[in-house]
Parts: sequence; structure tokens; C-alpha cells
Amino acid sequence: MSKLVIVTGASRGLGLAICRQLLQAGYSVLGLARTPSDELTQLQQQGLLFRAADLSKLDNIPALCSELTKQYGRPYALINNAAVGYDGVLATMHNSEINSLLNLNIQAPILLSKYLLRPMLLNQSGRIVNISSIIARTGFNGLSVYAASKAALEGFSKSLAREVGKAGITVNCVAPGYMQTEMTHSLQGDKLESIKRRSPLGRLATPDDTAGAVVYLLSEQAAAITGTTITVDAGSTA
Repeated sequence: MSKLVIVTGASRGLGLAICRQLLQAGYSVLGLARTPSDELTQLQQQGLLFRAADLSKLDNIPALCSELTKQYGRPYALINNAAVGYDGVLATMHNSEINSLLNLNIQAPILLSKYLLRPMLLNQSGRIVNISSIIARTGFNGLSVYAASKAALEGFSKSLAREVGKAGITVNCVAPGYMQTEMTHSLQGDKLESIKRRSPLGRLATPDDTAGAVVYLLSEQAAAITGTTITVDAGSTA
């Protein structure tokens, strides 16, 4: 029986790439998103399981995790990928935007980890991969709250790795650089070219590049890797 992996933010961009590669690697994949995209619907025809979920509604997460475990069985892995990034300077950012960003980017992954860890602890094995960003360490003008949420996720992952390691569960982050996805659609023209020039490889990392690192962390070859961050940025932070 194939191992179950739960992926949040599965409908587009990196989440979609992760789901596609996990299916190709033989995992049973359950994608969570508010609504399915056309591409996600196509993956359902290839065996992807889908569940509509709005993870910004934090009070619903405990019941959601319980339902998923009852319906699909104990998960082997959780990929916390769902996130939002509001582009704007802090001084003019609305408090409601700050709240919604922190709810989805850090509180939801913490709560999902809490409730889905319980079945992993029963299995005495499991993987949690949290999607961070190079911005957690480099900073970026207009993304201070987003950067704070990703830095928090990395600190959370290191400490959680220490809590659950003896149960055979690893907890890691993957930090992508700038990828051409919907979240970075504003990076066009000169700004995009300057980022490419900064990279030793002369290009941006793709969602598939980053998804490959996630799939690796779920493998047996990565059993001794925990509490760390793998950066996939085409060398831009080298």
C-alpha cells in the first residue's frame, strides 16, 4: 500500500508541481486547496485525491485533520505549502492583511502539524516538510511580514525536529528562491532580469526544481536529514 502524503496549497504553482512529482514517485497524494484548478482536476484523473479546505479558518483545522485521517488513513507525510504574500510596505499594510497572512503562513502549518503528527507518532515514522523562502534570510523590500512568517516557520521546524526525532519523524524546510509562479507575477522586466543575473546558473529555479527537493526529503535516502533547510534558488544566495 502506497504511503499517503498531504499537500496544502495544491491547486497551482509549487503545490501542483509537488503533487505531480509525488504521484510519479508512487505516493498516494491528497491535495488540499480552497478550489481545484483545471490542472489539479487533470491530476485527479491520474489518481490524485482532493479535498476542498480553507486553511485560513483556523478553528476548522482540528476537525479537518480528524476527518482526513478517518477517511484516508494515517498520513506518512505533510507538506505545508499553502501561503500568501501581500506585497506592500509595513507602514501602509492593513492590519487585516497582517492577520490573514500570519494565520495562513504560520498558524495553519503549526496546527496541521500538531493534529497530523498524532497519527505519525502512532506509526513511529513520518515526514513534515515546510515550504519556507530565501526571503526569510535575505529580506526583501515590501515583504517584511511574509519574511517574518517564513523565518518563524524555519524556527518552528528546527524545534519540532527535536521533539519528534526519537519517534522516527523528520521535520525540514525547503526554501525556494524566486520562481515564476502566480505569487511572483509582479517580478517582471528589469527586476526579473537582475535576479537572473545574480544567479550563478543564469536562471530562476523552477517549481519542479523545488518539488524535487521535497520528494527527496520524503525518501529513505533522506532519513538522517532533519531540522534543516534545503535552499533551491539556482545559487542566487551563494
